[in-house]
Amino acid sequence: MEQQHSSDLIYGLDERPSVKAASYAALQHVLASFVGIITPTLIIGGVLGLGDHIPYLISMALMVSGVGTFIQAKRIGPIGAGMICVQGTSFAFLGSVLGAGFLVKANGGGPDEMLATIFGVCFFGAFVEIILSRFIDKLKAVITPVVTGIVITTIGISLIKVGITDIAGGFGAEDFGSASNLALGGVVLATIVILNLSRNTMVRLSSILVGLLVGWLVAMMLGKVTMPDFSSQPFLSIPIPFKYGFAFDWQAFLPIAFIYLITAIESTGDLTANCLFSKQKIEGKQYIKRVKAGVLADGINSMIAAVFNTFPNTTFSQNNGVIHLTGIASRYIGYFIAGILFLLGLFPILGAILMTIPKPVLGGATLVMFGTVAAAGIKIIASETLDRRRIMTIAISLGLGLGVMLVPDLLKEAPKLVQTILGSPVTMSGIAALVITGLLSLVKETPQETELKSQSLPEA
Repeated sequence: MEQQHSSDLIYGLDERPSVKAASYAALQHVLASFVGIITPTLIIGGVLGLGDHIPYLISMALMVSGVGTFIQAKRIGPIGAGMICVQGTSFAFLGSVLGAGFLVKANGGGPDEMLATIFGVCFFGAFVEIILSRFIDKLKAVITPVVTGIVITTIGISLIKVGITDIAGGFGAEDFGSASNLALGGVVLATIVILNLSRNTMVRLSSILVGLLVGWLVAMMLGKVTMPDFSSQPFLSIPIPFKYGFAFDWQAFLPIAFIYLITAIESTGDLTANCLFSKQKIEGKQYIKRVKAGVLADGINSMIAAVFNTFPNTTFSQNNGVIHLTGIASRYIGYFIAGILFLLGLFPILGAILMTIPKPVLGGATLVMFGTVAAAGIKIIASETLDRRRIMTIAISLGLGLGVMLVPDLLKEAPKLVQTILGSPVTMSGIAALVITGLLSLVKETPQETELKSQSLPEA
């Protein structure tokens, strides 16, 4: 076989592994991403009270993730990076999606009306990322790492409240804050921490999944798990376009559209890391073309997700670690991953079983995930040279974003549209960061600032 790959890759990007090797590698990718794919749906379903709809929504999340992963790996025309880019439900949209649901609920809408509006605005919001994919190489001049880091940090911090609430028992729980709930969440947290200390990379990648399983088993022994009536579940989940209807609301749309802008930039970083692990170039026309195709696929996949009743998709970063672990960068693995995810999604009984995970168990895992999101944002910010301008941008943006989160009545006298947009800590901090960065760019740098910037290390 012609050597097309680096010595530390067993299979290069366009090489075909055996079925056995491909299946094993694909299973590891699924284990690394499975919890991330289903958890946003479990959280949204639980917080908005979607009840019996949740198993179907989980099925659709898995099936659409499979389809999206196939599109990325296959590269259909200009769509798809042509790499192992596992697609999954994005945590970045959680706050905005929940906000849209609460908006409809406040107007008297039920689960069907909430889902119709959420999927409607997510469908149109996907066009933001689709359009931006054509200019993604130019956007970095406007949306700097500091801006992206501020937004991602705010997303993580704002979601921590959801994780902590679940550890205590969930919104409105009769035993909220009980010792048993806190202990159950602690068991999950301890399991994840212990497994993350392992020298085995696969054990670390599977730590959250194993933590959930351990917590679930302990909850069963404590009598906190109530199994559903499986006979009420259909044997197969059939994808039905816009099953819950289609609606649109500008107040719900604008915050979600803003998150699509940020995830387009975030996906660029994930795709670049994927290129590095797959031993592909990270500069030049071929690299730009691949990134544009990958971000375009993210947008198309999010549009497909909205059509088939699930939440926006993005490229998962944790799967880059699996490529490094297995030494298999072949994009054909993506076909196997897609097949496994699609098959899992076919059976709604899986979603019904996952619904039985007690809130404290789910909270123990999501607290780690959300904390990791915040830490990733801080890492992005710390990778930049923090001069006077950037520190000012961070201080004001985080101050405003976290301010509206801690004092939600701050804008109660403002028009409803302003409340909806700027009342979200993520959009508030993001818009503030963009505006301040834009204004400061108009002010000429001092000689000291120019010298400090020239001494900083180049970006990786």
